[in-house]
Amino acid sequence: MIFRNPLKCRIYLYPSEIDMRKSWNGLVSIIQYEMNLSPFEEVLYVFFGRSRKLVKAIYWDGNGFCIWMKKLSKGSFPFFKNGKPDISRKELI
Repeated sequence: MIFRNPLKCRIYLYPSEIDMRKSWNGLVSIIQYEMNLSPFEEVLYVFFGRSRKLVKAIYWDGNGFCIWMKKLSKGSFPFFKNGKPDISRKELI
């Protein structure tokens, strides 16, 4: 993952589960029209599916969108409370 300025990169978690079949154009639409944010900023946008076993992240690198996906073979991502992402900056470092 290459960030232009990693110390200034922000991370946004989408607060609801999404259909994980979405590709870059579907994720960009969510960023623009539901989150009311610009997908062309130095921001890492993170999305989770219903099972919490799959995560997708999208980032504009200045030349195009980068998408990362991780699927857990066991367990689920632990930082959820009541079905919503709950993560602190400490957990990100």
